[in-house]
Amino acid sequence: MQLVPKTNLVPESIPTTEKIILDVGGMKCAGCVKAVERQLVQYPGVKSACVNLATEVAVVESEIGAVDADTLAKQLTTVGFPSQPRQPNGKVAGEKQAIQDPAERQRQEIQSAHRQLIVAAGLLVLSGIGHFGNVGGFMLPVLHNIWFHCALATVALLIPGRSILIDGWLGLRRNAPNMNTLVGLGTLTAYTASLVALVFPQLGWECFFDEPVMMLGFILLGRTLEKQARGRAAAAFKQLLDLQPQTARLLPKPKNANATAPLTAGGTQGGIVEIPAEQVRVGEWLQVLPGEKIPVDGAIVDGQTTIDESMLTGEAVPVLKQPGDTVTAGTLNQSGVIAIQATRTGSDTTLAQIVALVEAAQIRKAPVQKLADTVAGYFTYGVLTAALLTFLFWYFVGTHVWPDVTMSASMDMAHHSPLAFPHSPSLTHSSPLLLSLKLAIAVMVVACPCALGLATPTAILVGTAIAAERGLLIKGGDVLEKVHKLDTIVFDKTGTLTSGNPTVTDCLVIKAGGEWESGREREYSNSFLSFSPSSTPPLFSSYSLLQLAAAVENGTCHPLATAIRQEAQKQQLSIPPATDFHTEPGLGVSAVVEGSLVLLGNWDWLQWHGVPIDEKLQNMAEVLAADGKTVVGVAVAGTMTGLIAIQDTLRPDAKAAVDKLRQMGLRVMLLSGDTPAAAIAIAKQLGLDNTDVMAGVPPAKKAVVIQSLQAGEMGRIPNPKSQIQHPKSVVAMVGDGINDAPALSQADIGIALHAGTDVAMETADIVLMRNCLTDVVESIGLSRATFDKIRQNLFWAFAYNTLGIPLAAGVLLPSLNFVLSPAGAAALMAFSSVSVVTNSLLLRRFAHR
Repeated sequence: MQLVPKTNLVPESIPTTEKIILDVGGMKCAGCVKAVERQLVQYPGVKSACVNLATEVAVVESEIGAVDADTLAKQLTTVGFPSQPRQPNGKVAGEKQAIQDPAERQRQEIQSAHRQLIVAAGLLVLSGIGHFGNVGGFMLPVLHNIWFHCALATVALLIPGRSILIDGWLGLRRNAPNMNTLVGLGTLTAYTASLVALVFPQLGWECFFDEPVMMLGFILLGRTLEKQARGRAAAAFKQLLDLQPQTARLLPKPKNANATAPLTAGGTQGGIVEIPAEQVRVGEWLQVLPGEKIPVDGAIVDGQTTIDESMLTGEAVPVLKQPGDTVTAGTLNQSGVIAIQATRTGSDTTLAQIVALVEAAQIRKAPVQKLADTVAGYFTYGVLTAALLTFLFWYFVGTHVWPDVTMSASMDMAHHSPLAFPHSPSLTHSSPLLLSLKLAIAVMVVACPCALGLATPTAILVGTAIAAERGLLIKGGDVLEKVHKLDTIVFDKTGTLTSGNPTVTDCLVIKAGGEWESGREREYSNSFLSFSPSSTPPLFSSYSLLQLAAAVENGTCHPLATAIRQEAQKQQLSIPPATDFHTEPGLGVSAVVEGSLVLLGNWDWLQWHGVPIDEKLQNMAEVLAADGKTVVGVAVAGTMTGLIAIQDTLRPDAKAAVDKLRQMGLRVMLLSGDTPAAAIAIAKQLGLDNTDVMAGVPPAKKAVVIQSLQAGEMGRIPNPKSQIQHPKSVVAMVGDGINDAPALSQADIGIALHAGTDVAMETADIVLMRNCLTDVVESIGLSRATFDKIRQNLFWAFAYNTLGIPLAAGVLLPSLNFVLSPAGAAALMAFSSVSVVTNSLLLRRFAHR
């Protein structure tokens, strides 16, 4: 049983539901998926169920404690779908596992597929020779002996076809017919009719024992190719699973905190014990040798090395790591011996969260698949009905209206094509009964619910796995469909479009008489000039202003506060103590320094505290903001004292990313809590219009702005042809995943940079594991390409069945004398499933970077 991971960065709410993951076997087509979902939803306490045919996984949402996973799995097993609950470590439960671990099951499936391939090839060769009169002029009498073909058909049904017949019968008995039901009915009907013709030759019927043999051959061949294609589709995700380390080398903690030298050597600190990686606890120390994978998330406590983080970020260049740096589970230690202290273990590691997210993404269905699922639920019944109507029509109507069709069918047999009815040496025409029967068999066999069931999950399986390889986590088919409809993308400014490392550029102090003193024009002092609260206005120099500001900013971790503190440290200024810290997000901060209240923030914050701001001060702030700088006002004891200007440089790849997004037809907008002048200055560097800038928006109101864009209430030109004056937008929000969490959640698509935090993992729809804006472009491009594959697969699946069933029913027989034999129908059916999976694999050609 696997639960949704919690976050430690937001207030926790008591969960009322849990998710149970089941490994489900025995599913052959979309009809099976619908049957499994129906069985799960009918179980008491289950709220919803989602089943994936490609990955053979079911996710059940239920009330906590209301459903026993083992009992639920047993119920599915009793109705013909062997199931086991999956544990958090990815293994199934139970001492006697009905379903092995994924690697073992994959090996067995490959071996089974190879055996099936040999059997299918043998059946097709033996039955195919029966369609030819001789080979190189040499007659092979045994291959034209009707009793040989009868024996061959009997063996084919009893050995390779046995599982198909049994599964088809079980599906029919539990009122959930599937693809095996159709194939089983078709092969048994053809075999029975041929057997009757053989035993009672006076009836004048023809024998076509080759038909069930060739049908089974094509079905087995198609399933073998389909398994291999599905294996290739899941290869990327299996490689992701293989990244998880299995063992860890446990180090004893040193008694002396400074005695870290022996840790990497492992010589004098006692024995090193190898334990399973899943048993490592937070706080324990581990040794990692060169060439080994990091077993858990942690921080280096000793040693220096380079780490290959390509599995996490897609970036091939190794990263230098020193004591104090963090390392991630699954990344590769390349050059040095290091000792690390575990910070996150088991299912809490970044790699485990990535695996869980990718697996969940492969299960989540796109809304466009709802039509396919609805059709698949009734598909087999519809096909059986169509086959019955085909038989009735041709037997009672068609062969009487067009009596020549029986002779036309006989002429087609002479061509010895596997698409035409096979040659019968004793008959020159086909009886109306057999013609009607074979057309009905062809209808049953040509229909392919499997193509409908594989259309969406295979594309999602390939697309999400490829994305994970490149450090992009796309959370499911529903996200892909929304991305395809996307028309507006909104970027947060600070830390997203900018580097997130702002620096102080100006420190201006109000002097007596209203003059300015710039901190860039004089030497800073290492002493702090005290002031008298009663002096009005207080007289400061730029260094004392910076010292005051740094003292107040000690109470917050905002990027602007960090910039002020770093500038004070750079100038080697002493920072006085402060008390009574208070922070108002998006406005400013305050604290008491040497008995006086010091305020830092924007104009709204200062005016709210009754600080007067004259026109000259505002003009100076506008000049600084016009250069793209963020202006922070400083007031002491209710009087303006000075301004500090801070600038955050644009990311090197920001302009290229914005240009590419606009080329993709998206409207790019800038959302910032900074002043309009500062935001517009950044927008100009990006080539954005002023109308695409939304500035002065505090974090708490960013979600409201996104909602207004979605509702079409801002930033749109009225459409005179519509009663709706402002068309609605499908909006994506790009942020850092922490301060922007409400906006990410409100947006149709939330895209989070700085991945690895719990908030980013849970809130965003797309998580970018690298700190790279071009990944925004690639994630949208890959999402669009994946959804295009979904639509292509669904189109061809529906088109195939829409065209194939009438063709098999003989719609072209009266006009073009064309008939589709049951064996030919089986070949086309097998081809449809293989083509859908193969088309999904073409996603690997997706051009990136």
